[in-house]
Amino acid sequence: MGQSIQLFQLLLLLFMQYLVIAVTANNATNDYQGLLSLKDELQNTPKSWVGADPCGGSWELINCTNSRVTSMDLSYNIGITGQLPSSIGNLTKLVNLNLIGCSFSGLIPDTIGNLKLLRVLSLTNNSLNGPIPASIGSLSQLYWLDLANNQLEGALPVSNATAPGLDMLLNAKHLILRSNKLTGRIPNTLGLVQSLEVIRFDRNSITGPVPSNLNNLVKVSELYLSNNNLSGPIPNLTGMNSLNYLLLKNNQLNGSLDIGTTYSTQLQLIDLRNNSISGYTETTGGYDKKLILEDNPICESQNIKSSYCTVSQPNNGPSYSTPNNCQPISCSSGQVSSPNCLCAYPYSGTLVFRATSISDLGDSIYYTKLEASLMQSFQSQKLPVNSVSLSNPIKDFSEDFKIRLQIFPSGEGCFNRTGLSQAGFVFSNQIFKPPEGFGPYYFLADPVPYDCYAGVIIGAAVGGTVLLLLLLLAGVYAFRQKRRAERASEQLNPFSQWDPNGGSGGIPQLKGARCFSFEELKKYTNNFSEENSIGSGGYGKVYWGTLPTGQPIAIKRAQKESLQGGHEFKTEIELLSRVHHKNLVGLVGFCFDQGEQMLVYEYVPNGTLKDSLSGKSGTKLDWIRRLKVALGAARGLAYLHELVNPPIIHRDIKSTNILLDERINAKVADFGLSIPMGDDERDHITTQVKGTMGYLDPEYYMTQQLTEKSDVYSYGVVMLELVTARMPIERGKYIVRVVQMAMDKTKVLYNLHDILDPAISLQTSLKGLEKFVDLAMRCVEDSGANRPAMSDVVKEIENIMQIAGLNPNAESTSASDSYEVGKGNSGHPYYNETFEFEYSGAFPTSKIEPH
Repeated sequence: MGQSIQLFQLLLLLFMQYLVIAVTANNATNDYQGLLSLKDELQNTPKSWVGADPCGGSWELINCTNSRVTSMDLSYNIGITGQLPSSIGNLTKLVNLNLIGCSFSGLIPDTIGNLKLLRVLSLTNNSLNGPIPASIGSLSQLYWLDLANNQLEGALPVSNATAPGLDMLLNAKHLILRSNKLTGRIPNTLGLVQSLEVIRFDRNSITGPVPSNLNNLVKVSELYLSNNNLSGPIPNLTGMNSLNYLLLKNNQLNGSLDIGTTYSTQLQLIDLRNNSISGYTETTGGYDKKLILEDNPICESQNIKSSYCTVSQPNNGPSYSTPNNCQPISCSSGQVSSPNCLCAYPYSGTLVFRATSISDLGDSIYYTKLEASLMQSFQSQKLPVNSVSLSNPIKDFSEDFKIRLQIFPSGEGCFNRTGLSQAGFVFSNQIFKPPEGFGPYYFLADPVPYDCYAGVIIGAAVGGTVLLLLLLLAGVYAFRQKRRAERASEQLNPFSQWDPNGGSGGIPQLKGARCFSFEELKKYTNNFSEENSIGSGGYGKVYWGTLPTGQPIAIKRAQKESLQGGHEFKTEIELLSRVHHKNLVGLVGFCFDQGEQMLVYEYVPNGTLKDSLSGKSGTKLDWIRRLKVALGAARGLAYLHELVNPPIIHRDIKSTNILLDERINAKVADFGLSIPMGDDERDHITTQVKGTMGYLDPEYYMTQQLTEKSDVYSYGVVMLELVTARMPIERGKYIVRVVQMAMDKTKVLYNLHDILDPAISLQTSLKGLEKFVDLAMRCVEDSGANRPAMSDVVKEIENIMQIAGLNPNAESTSASDSYEVGKGNSGHPYYNETFEFEYSGAFPTSKIEPH
């Protein structure tokens, strides 16, 4: 009997072991299937992803424990593209999933909620779209969620009786959703997630109030809600006694600010710029940290500290580069000499710091401390890093402080994929702690040279191969010497490509425009990366870049089908280079190199007038600001029509071709595609129909006879946009006809209350609006003969401004700080010039002069 029991126990034990082995094998198979689906869905995955066992040690960027996949980090491999498959939910033992700075697109699969052990989920800097899956709320172990810099949309998922939500992430510390397209409200239940330390919802379209129970989040050190559409009063946040940074700028918050006496002792910055704060309760002895209330009604008060309402511009000072005292050494192609005098392929990128409190960027002590902190972080992770190099620190028109970083490997000439991943992890997981004053950060990596990191080794060749190689090198050397001579010649005469034999005419007659090489512009735009792309049109794409001097630029790159002949391109450059006016976008230079045609303009940071009127840019314009914009655009057009020789007709005036600079000055753009008029062409030019539907002059559309009055008509439509914030043609209705039908001059505001932009219709004073509408309607008369000239339009808008109580000749007006104007996504947090009305400058009333 006893032997039978022992036999039964032995069989039971063997059966249980079999079950464990079978389940483990099945789970490992699920992991493999999940990774296989991921590999099939993506392009440019690591070449080592072969074989049936991802835990066998050969699959790079994959880590396993007990034959199960527990970590995947593909960060900063921007060549990896594709969509995340639903089978990623098979990796049920996954603890860390880092896919930062790749090129993923499409939806975040709902099956992500199957990864119950996940602690880190970072998908920032991709092109993911659609809603945030509610299933993420079921990841109870998650402490780091970063979905920033994507195109996610919809409301934040909130838990209910049938579905989870973000408010169920009760172990979350970092909740980063910035720079998406999210809408809806901040859920009240977010205040229940008391583990939170960082909340970044800035740069979205979130509405509603700031929930008062966020005051319960005693561990939060960073609360970023800037650049949304939040409204209502500022709640009491004195319970957040760990708070370091509170950024609520560019919203619609109102009421009174009471910091109280129990605010966090660690608080470094409160930024409430561009809201509707009307009151402030001073703390005993005053608040001694950084408080920014610029562009709030409170700044009209005589009892508020001027420092709260004036933002100081940082002193960029001289540019900094990590010292390199090495003797000149020759490195192979692509390699760089490190500060320790070794040739290597560095891992490069840009460190971006937000809310930096450093005021003197020329002081090298800050960068010495930063270099030491970086090396300490890498060494703490035992990474093969030899040295780091910093360069080109800058605070530009965005709200970030940026500095270039090169990380040099030790021992070998370059990092392998694992080394890259580990270095990226130091930033993505916030292991690196910057010195005091730099503030929160993120890292944007450059593309990496895959040939180097594949570890390809070319063996030595012998015999005839050596001879062939030497001959080849001699040929290459001769070719390079020839190219150097050609480049030297081109630098001495950058227009040598325009020769009479080539049919491109002589050297362009330029005034202040610079000739850029293709390689220069490629460098300034991070290789024309999508990250630097700020727009596109029929001509091609527009990229943002920065010159070595720190000047931001916008580069318009022609697509192949838009390329002109050399003569036409030269003519356009000559035209643009001689047009100088503060209300026209200025030409910095051009590129006619390697088959490329590019125009380099000054960068105008606050986007288009259309984006401001639609609310897309976050820039808010009250009635006074709209008058200023109208006057600036009118002056720019009047200059083109009457002071340029020969005069220029724009042909495509519209709200997307009027840009707003950092001080909300209007600048007319795209006049490079315009038509110059000779003296014998003043009556009209016959040409094919150009322009945009809704803005087209009826005479021009029917007769193809182009005059300055065609621009006047288009400008009149823009004036109506300024009043109504409606598109020229909206739901089949033409704005000119809508205003004509609604107008009743016997009633207040001409009975236009129902079609006025709500953003200005609630203002107590709209002085001059009736005369402004009268002028707009004269500009859109069917007959060009009945429309005013642009110089007359300038005079009338100046008179309207005087009716509104403003002096168009004033150099500045202190009342400007009281009006609500948003800086949008490009506003600088430490911009030091208070907004001034520059209606005069070099422009006396009723007179138009060049800038």
